[in-house]
Amino acid sequence: MTSTGDGEAHATPGRGSPNKTPFIAALSRNEDNHPIGLRLGKVKGFRKTEVERFAKRHFDTDAIVLSDGLACFGGIASAGFEHQPVVTGGGYHSMATLEFQLLNTVLGTVKNRLRGAYHQASGQHLPRYLNEFCYRFNRRFDLAALLPMPHQLLVLAEPG
Repeated sequence: MTSTGDGEAHATPGRGSPNKTPFIAALSRNEDNHPIGLRLGKVKGFRKTEVERFAKRHFDTDAIVLSDGLACFGGIASAGFEHQPVVTGGGYHSMATLEFQLLNTVLGTVKNRLRGAYHQASGQHLPRYLNEFCYRFNRRFDLAALLPMPHQLLVLAEPG
């Protein structure tokens, strides 16, 4: 546990923890700032080459990408996308940064969903858990499409 200095205790810090599996979250928004699509993907680590590979595979060609100031997100520009880093300064309070509130809310929902549904969410199967969440999130306004996700689509999330 770590302390923020304001009396609140928090679990082991995020990206550097050896007990956590790294993944990237990308949330697309419309002109009214409403979330319209979500992509979550496991990566081998927070390295520029991993971020570049993720961006090339999942972003639209005209995407304008905001990220926090972590150096690995330079891979977005290397992949040919407009990149606007928003340096948050890190720490627990940086999660309140206006540009990332919507994404942080979605990530909180992912975390609570995993905790509520599984006794243990292993890194080995994380792509399936994340893909299922994205499947439901991206079809949340189309109830007919929210039928159980076919196994063929679920396994597409496995690293290939």
